[in-house]
Amino acid sequence: MNLRQLKQFVALAETGNFHKAAERMHMAQPPLSVSIRKLEEELGAPLFLRTPTGVQLTAEGRAMLEDARRTIHHAQQCRQAVAATLHGEGGTLRIGIIGSATYNLLPRLVPTFRQCYPKVDLEFSESTTSKILQDVEAHHLDLGLVRMPVLESQSCLLTTLEEDEFIAAVPASSPLAQLPRIALAQLADEPFIMYDKSKSPNLFAVAMMRCQQCGFTPRITQQAMQVQTILSLVESGLGVAIVPSVARRYISRGVRFLSLSDTLQSLKLGIALARSPNHQNRLVETFFRHAQSACGLEHVARDTDAAGAIAIAASPLTP
Repeated sequence: MNLRQLKQFVALAETGNFHKAAERMHMAQPPLSVSIRKLEEELGAPLFLRTPTGVQLTAEGRAMLEDARRTIHHAQQCRQAVAATLHGEGGTLRIGIIGSATYNLLPRLVPTFRQCYPKVDLEFSESTTSKILQDVEAHHLDLGLVRMPVLESQSCLLTTLEEDEFIAAVPASSPLAQLPRIALAQLADEPFIMYDKSKSPNLFAVAMMRCQQCGFTPRITQQAMQVQTILSLVESGLGVAIVPSVARRYISRGVRFLSLSDTLQSLKLGIALARSPNHQNRLVETFFRHAQSACGLEHVARDTDAAGAIAIAASPLTP
């Protein structure tokens, strides 16, 4: 039994006539008769009752009809799914994201992408920049939204979609919360809540460098992996932190965000789209082009590898 025989069976059942069914199938009547007879022999039961005026379904034929229609329908869906994926318009995209991508970037990208490509399923998994890059390299993920700059030397192509800078987060109960702006050096004597060095090495390294360039090494009393967790600890009064400015979207009466008056132009943060240079999924390019358009980067975004993003790995970092 094959798909063509099922289509012939359904055509004959719906027309009740070999001649009309043959016309629908764009074939001659004798080959259709032979094909139906072979199908009946394979199934071991007559599917049609032949009469002088046409054919009628037997009980066995009626039992088979709806399943045959569903099988044909599913086969068409399979064909459409493959065609959509081949042209970058359907299928599944596995995307790794860092937590801070959910503040602003994802709400900008996802609704319009789903509107333009409703046949694409998006599967998100939250992780750290290091793990996401590893999974993109290993093709466990198709894309990643990761924090820039990146320390690790790896093969992913990185395109910055969102630029950012550090701001200070202080408890609302702190006298510092009354200031409109602050120099980072003014926080030198405060207990710091810092990124977990083992799980968020990129943000840890950049934050440490930012402090050291302002003349001090922070006194770390708490560590956490995600920005949201760090802000919760700040809200609890356990210390201060420096976080990406996109974290201002974190709404809490217990945290105050202060702009830094000594921001260094040479040390910028950002969120980049990471993809493998040798991926085989057309959807990757579809999402990449959409992300460029949504962020207004069609003519300015350039790919870079992580090693060329920023050279900070060689800088001494004192925990």
